[in-house]
Amino acid sequence: MVTALCRVSDIPEGDARGFDIGAQRYIVVRRDHAISVFRNECPHLRIPLEWQENHFMDPGGEFLQCSTHGALFLPDTGECISGPCLGQFLVSVPFVCKEDQVFLQN
Repeated sequence: MVTALCRVSDIPEGDARGFDIGAQRYIVVRRDHAISVFRNECPHLRIPLEWQENHFMDPGGEFLQCSTHGALFLPDTGECISGPCLGQFLVSVPFVCKEDQVFLQN
């Protein structure tokens, strides 16, 4: 079973956007023409990464950043490289892209 999440074109290159399906929150990252999908939940406190809608990237636009404690995550793997959850990972979500659409694989 697959669930439509968003269009690839909804995500600016080098940025991330958040999407909710029911109670589950997701982050879709588009970087170097590749897509990554994670659950929008910091491994430290299990809270959403952003405090303002769709503000996931650090000021330099290089890493995903948790707005609560400043933890930094690699946008392709979700690995925390700085902060209280160092070495932990955002939960990666299986997906497929078909044409311009991102589908979650349930």
